[in-house]
Amino acid sequence: MSTNNDEKLGTAPLGTLVVSMAIPAVIAQLVNVLYNIVDRIYIGRIPEIGTTALTGLGVCFPILMLITAFSAFVGSGGAPLASIQLGKGNRAQAEKILGNGVTILITFSIILTTVFMIFKEPLLFAFGASDDTIVYALDYLTIYLCGTIFVQAAVGLNTFITCQGQAKIAMFSVLIGAVINIVLDPIFIFTFGMGVKGAAIATVISQTCSALWVVLYLFSKKSSIRIKVCNLKPDWKIIGSIAALGVSPFVMQATESLINIVFNSGLQRYGGDLYVGSMTILQSVMQLFVMPVQGITTGTQPIISYNYGAKNHARVKQTFKYTLCLAFTVTCLCTLASFAFPAVFAKMFTTQPELIELIKKVMPIFMGGIWIFGIQMACQSAFMGMGQAKISLFLALLRKVILLIPLALILPRFFGVMGIYYAEPAADILAALTTGTLFVLNFKKILEKA
Repeated sequence: MSTNNDEKLGTAPLGTLVVSMAIPAVIAQLVNVLYNIVDRIYIGRIPEIGTTALTGLGVCFPILMLITAFSAFVGSGGAPLASIQLGKGNRAQAEKILGNGVTILITFSIILTTVFMIFKEPLLFAFGASDDTIVYALDYLTIYLCGTIFVQAAVGLNTFITCQGQAKIAMFSVLIGAVINIVLDPIFIFTFGMGVKGAAIATVISQTCSALWVVLYLFSKKSSIRIKVCNLKPDWKIIGSIAALGVSPFVMQATESLINIVFNSGLQRYGGDLYVGSMTILQSVMQLFVMPVQGITTGTQPIISYNYGAKNHARVKQTFKYTLCLAFTVTCLCTLASFAFPAVFAKMFTTQPELIELIKKVMPIFMGGIWIFGIQMACQSAFMGMGQAKISLFLALLRKVILLIPLALILPRFFGVMGIYYAEPAADILAALTTGTLFVLNFKKILEKA
């Protein structure tokens, strides 16, 4: 018989609960960044070819992020719905949502692996690869695609552990994979002399281990909601609900892929490989900064969802206040760090003097709007937690599709290559102000309708 650990989301002292949920989620998100960042750090230090290989890895990002976006479609779309059902006391419906999520992820994995294997080379050239970098991009991507189903399971199903209040278990699933990746990377890359291929193999092995941990837990009696074969049969009403809410995080992730395409092609056109390499490093540091905030919102969102389902409005409001304060504090500190230590961050990824100098110049510009980003993430997470699909979708489109991509295309016409770096802070500030305004106008109304 499954345990009812989720009940603490509605009864435990809120301050303690927020900390107990947020800290493991923050650790998990930071560790998750290591999957990619460790690869980049090691690849950037491969003798003679490091910078070129790092740039080759950078042009793979759009495809890697698109694969993760499909995981978010299920995980971020299904887990809040499952948590809301747990808040209502409907455990059977929560398990049906989980089962249909598994079916969707398996389907996505088959389609994504097939499509990208067929079209990988023309896509990589379209995403900013050059004749010098394409070989490294193909080496990494071909192996990575073989592990697509494990990425889908590890990322897409882990949120179903968090949604039942088991943040520490969800953290361990990420931690296991990251530690294995960190250990295997130097062995495959340098000891075995496999270079970029070695980094990809290490990543696939580590994601496989994470996926096994997640799946085994969700099959076990320790899980409040379990994977059951009878729930794998598609229920189109449930799939529609997952899709309605999941489209927002999917758009957020998928458009990150589109942004990479726009950035890399623009930087290649106006600057060249050195500028494409700078974006690889800047986006790695941006991930490092954003992930703690994503951890905070990932940890607190189940509390919002559960209590929204239980109609405990006061607890929803207080949880949001904690989330907002924590997220805003973190993003302000990250902005100060990017202004004060750009060279330190650059040297994590490269030893090339020209690239370090370029990062010192552009990082304070590129990170100039990250301080206010905490407001957007806190508000958007709350909308997701309350199942507000339409508003969440608009906000997902706002920052990247409506603002960032047009700015990245228009500003270089006036400022040259620097215009691409200016686009990021402009979009961040405008999107956060809009999101905050919409939240103030709609939060009370949403609670009243619950």
